Amino acid sequence: MRIMYARMQQSSAKMVAMRKLPEIALLCVFVFQTRLLSAQWTELHSGSTASLRAVDASGKGAVWVGGTDGTVLRSVDDGTTWTKCSVPQGGAKLDFRGIQAADADTAVVMSSGKGDLSRIYKTVDGCKTWKLVFANPDATGFFDAIRHVTGRQFYLLGDPVDGKFAMFFSQDGGDTWFATDDPGLDAPPGAAAFAASNSALASVGPFLAFGTGGTTGGAVYTTYPKCATGKSDETCPLAWRRVTVPVGVATASGGVFSVAGRTTTSMNGKLTVIWVAVGGDYGAPNAAGTSAALSTDGGATWTAAAQGPPGYRSAVVYSSANWLTLGPGGTDLSVNNGKTWTPVSGEAGGWNAVSMPFAVGPNGRIGRWSATTVTH
Repeated sequence: MRIMYARMQQSSAKMVAMRKLPEIALLCVFVFQTRLLSAQWTELHSGSTASLRAVDASGKGAVWVGGTDGTVLRSVDDGTTWTKCSVPQGGAKLDFRGIQAADADTAVVMSSGKGDLSRIYKTVDGCKTWKLVFANPDATGFFDAIRHVTGRQFYLLGDPVDGKFAMFFSQDGGDTWFATDDPGLDAPPGAAAFAASNSALASVGPFLAFGTGGTTGGAVYTTYPKCATGKSDETCPLAWRRVTVPVGVATASGGVFSVAGRTTTSMNGKLTVIWVAVGGDYGAPNAAGTSAALSTDGGATWTAAAQGPPGYRSAVVYSSANWLTLGPGGTDLSVNNGKTWTPVSGEAGGWNAVSMPFAVGPNGRIGRWSATTVTH
């Protein structure tokens, strides 16, 4: 099964009205700028002490969170109150580092661990009960991130097995899972993905990307249409390309930890993606170094941020025309597609993962983002 590329239909026209005056021609240019006046995380009471690394705000007030010791939390009132879900059978010691929800009743949760400690459970009754739908088939495998792509389709990323990154997909809402056979998932020795925030794997429309690190350094894999001669983009199956990215250091604890994107239209009129990658070295979270990079051509080439976050960041997201990244050391914002980042004033950090407008962290920490912006 593949996600097919679709062309963006172009049907726009620009009108310029000019009024000629007797001795002067007046040209008016309106520049709209968005400026952030204030921003902060408001602490919420979760009632949990678990280390939280997974969050998904599914809409209509429903928010799901996953963490250590089989912890899954759910809110149906936009984070005002939280309920601890039943623990999936056999899951009391599992570390739930990925969660994706369809609504207040339906969600899939991913645990991370070696071999069959990496599992997928699903609930359809508001987490009263869970069903084990998939366990890692590889004894040396490790699940890193799960992503709802479109409709009932999900993708699941795992660490390399036999020299290739493990990639699984579901096309029935997470009930059944299959290994992909997409080309381009080869992993160099020492490469790995990170299960730090469930955002190592990202999707934007029909496009996918995932970030990696390890002793081979930071890299991002992105999908692109691999066509035979004479075929159009709409009928191309997916293939992956690996591109080295100037993020992090070439150590076991360094590299790209999170990827996010937004669609745009390229110069030739085709739909493409602006990708932003963040990371660093979680073993040295405050060390100086490149912690963010961007690609404006769908992942083919990457440039280090001119002014990046001042240390390791575990998650990045695009929301409301701004980019936000966070981690143990704080929260940073970018209004220019990741070229420069500004720390949020007074933000102490201590976050692991984000699904706007919520962030989660250690010791049951949950926050809701509030920001005031003005356009002029």
